[in-house]
Amino acid sequence: MTTAAAPPRVPEAIHRRRWAILSTLVLALLVVVLDNSILNVAMKTIATPAPVGLGATQSDLEWAINSYTLVFAGLLFTSGLLGDRFGRKRALLAGMVVFGIASLLSSMAGSPGELVGYRALMGVGGALAMPATLAIIMNVFEREEQPKAIGIWAGAVGLAIAIGPITGGVLIEHFWWGSVFLVNVPIVIVAVIAMAVLVPESKDPNPGRMDPVGVLLSIIGLVALIYGIIKGGELADFTAFEAWGPTLLGVLALVAFVWFERRTQFPALDVTWFRNKVFSASVVVVAVIFFALMGVSFFGVFYTQSVRGYSALQAGLLMLPLAAAQLLFAPRARLVVDRLGVAATAAGGMVLVALGFVGYTVLTATTPIWVLIVLGLVMGAGMAHVMPPVTVAIMGSLPREKAGAGSAVNNTFRQVGGSLGVAVLGAVLSSVYRDGMTGPLHQLPQAVQEKAGANLDRAGESLESTRAFIEHVPGGLADGLIGPANDAFIHAMHVVASLSVGISLIGALVAWFLLPRRAAAGAPGAPGGPGGQVPGQQDQSRTAAAA
Repeated sequence: MTTAAAPPRVPEAIHRRRWAILSTLVLALLVVVLDNSILNVAMKTIATPAPVGLGATQSDLEWAINSYTLVFAGLLFTSGLLGDRFGRKRALLAGMVVFGIASLLSSMAGSPGELVGYRALMGVGGALAMPATLAIIMNVFEREEQPKAIGIWAGAVGLAIAIGPITGGVLIEHFWWGSVFLVNVPIVIVAVIAMAVLVPESKDPNPGRMDPVGVLLSIIGLVALIYGIIKGGELADFTAFEAWGPTLLGVLALVAFVWFERRTQFPALDVTWFRNKVFSASVVVVAVIFFALMGVSFFGVFYTQSVRGYSALQAGLLMLPLAAAQLLFAPRARLVVDRLGVAATAAGGMVLVALGFVGYTVLTATTPIWVLIVLGLVMGAGMAHVMPPVTVAIMGSLPREKAGAGSAVNNTFRQVGGSLGVAVLGAVLSSVYRDGMTGPLHQLPQAVQEKAGANLDRAGESLESTRAFIEHVPGGLADGLIGPANDAFIHAMHVVASLSVGISLIGALVAWFLLPRRAAAGAPGAPGGPGGQVPGQQDQSRTAAAA
């Protein structure tokens, strides 16, 4: 007696166009990541006084990044829930439209304050779109093809990292600073048309009742937590009430969220997911790697442009090795997982990232540029062997109908980790740099110090502040500060890179001891396993969409 093969979970009409659907989702991912990598290259220009830039201060630049992060991370979880309940395609399209409009407004910003506000609106669009991309992948690909699809999804990040700085460099050299945002608009238009035609609608067929209390607590908790973290980094003082007050409020709100979710009949988040060791370890690894990488990426642009003297375009080209390595290895990471297992692959990737940071601890103002290229290749290869397997582990440990919420949890931990990295490592960078510049600034002629007044203290806040101060001191009296400023910045970079080495190794240990050695049949995330679904349990909405 033979057993009939289980029917495919994905309707044939959707299955046939799955790779075209993935291409449209990659467009959404590209435009969101592209924007942030372009902004990193443009920061120096935006800091330039009008009419070239907006005359943004160091704080303005940080908030141009952080306003997006704050809104994006605060709404990610809620957006994932809305996509599961009302339709992931609707969430994706709405997010892309909002993102495109906000990009257009950002390109026309007349002040740093306006730019910060429009960037926050971009965060709303990004929060709606990002969870939907991964959730749709989980619903249009069969289980056996999901690792490959997620590898391509993760590799698209590498492509965006490469395209962003290069595109930004070309635009900055030939157009005004606002062009780095305007370039998003045609991409969004193409993506929205393609998504409307190709992407099927999907949602949770049994979402249960709404949980407004849980949703509100999650938003308050995430926004307050990230705001406190960002404020502490901006002040370089986490003991200030402006930093620990919101942070404490955020922690208390999230504790109340977990308490409430464990007791309500229809929770927004099933907190029992975190009892799954694979799920919990995976989200921790995601947070750890972005903690280390985001903090370092913030100072990388100043090392290449301010210390080494490269143009925005040249600085963008120096990002190519890291991006190329991700683009090359991420879609193939599943082959390494098949041979070595999830734990060894992810832990090995974290060790490669740590080795890249070790290289940063020995960079100087005259280090041959090929060293930076090699470091980019090593770190890119490391990331490519971390993100796809842990993302597959997170999404595979959950039922398909909860894909939006799972994707939102994944992205939330990534954003919280990245925000912590920018804030904590940025605060360390600023503090070490300020200490290094105290002596040189107070060795200036007394007349210069008296004339500078309060500007003397601000000159020690960052490398760009010091250089701006040098340009405004007449008679070349402050030219002797250039060498000490570069030395102070490089020393601060070494300290931050050393911390990142330790953080990356912690992530390697978590991956090695807590992630599964093998993705065996019946394991969480495997078809029919604890986190998966048997082939017959079909998402009813996708069948309707195919029809």
